[in-house]
Amino acid sequence: MSDTSYTPPRVWKWEPGNGGKFANINRPIAGPTHDKALPVGKHPLQLYSLATPNGVKVTIMLEELLAKGIEAAEYDAYLIQIGEGDQFGSGFVDVNPNSKIPALMDHSTNPPQRVFESGAILLYLAEKFSAFLPTDPAKRTECLSWLFWQMGSGPILGGGFGHFYAYAPEKYQYPIDRYTMEVKRQLDVLDRHLANNRYMAGDEYTIADMAIYPWYGALVKNRVYEAAEFLEAHTYTNMLRWAEELDARPAVQRGRMVNRTFGEPSEQLHERHDASDFEHKTQDKL
Repeated sequence: MSDTSYTPPRVWKWEPGNGGKFANINRPIAGPTHDKALPVGKHPLQLYSLATPNGVKVTIMLEELLAKGIEAAEYDAYLIQIGEGDQFGSGFVDVNPNSKIPALMDHSTNPPQRVFESGAILLYLAEKFSAFLPTDPAKRTECLSWLFWQMGSGPILGGGFGHFYAYAPEKYQYPIDRYTMEVKRQLDVLDRHLANNRYMAGDEYTIADMAIYPWYGALVKNRVYEAAEFLEAHTYTNMLRWAEELDARPAVQRGRMVNRTFGEPSEQLHERHDASDFEHKTQDKL
């Protein structure tokens, strides 16, 4: 291993532009960079997001709620272009002071309730609509354990492995080896668990599946980082079975489209304001 040795200075100084693909939006301070109000649509639930794995968690949840016939889960989804710094607009920062997508405003409450962090949004919606969260105490605890597992493990996959393997301006063996080892361990954790369970919390499809699937399901299906061969994703057979089952759910398919700006045009729905938006998209494909 021959990575160039680095001696940290006594006091770190920020060098703008140093950080790879997303360097233009990374900075060591919080707060807005410009004034920009957020749009508000016709539904009580207003989502501000992008179809990254964290964003997809919430759009899948909302589409699954609607598929269950819960009309109060109707929502408007507005696109936040993180590459252009939309998340640093004053309106978005008011909803999420951490300037990360997704962010949700619930206007059915007085005053309106903001919710940020994808796991918190999933839990908020599950409790609000009494859906996709087991009521049995033991099963509920299992579900929440896996939900929080994803929230804790995800940064290793995204900010760790994903950054150094796919986005860093230079490739170094040590960080790639370090994070690859941990991601493969995480995949093994999931694969062993799914060998004896249909879903993450047992036989019941829950917010734990919705949290884990956009990251780890996408990883084994080669939808993030193009690393399936590198990670030998084909060996995680139980994960592939689980990911393919979720892939087949119509609500999951719709949720993956919302706020999507990349891939096949037919799979993109930049904004979503009504269920008929998907019908129009289907007609466009014909």
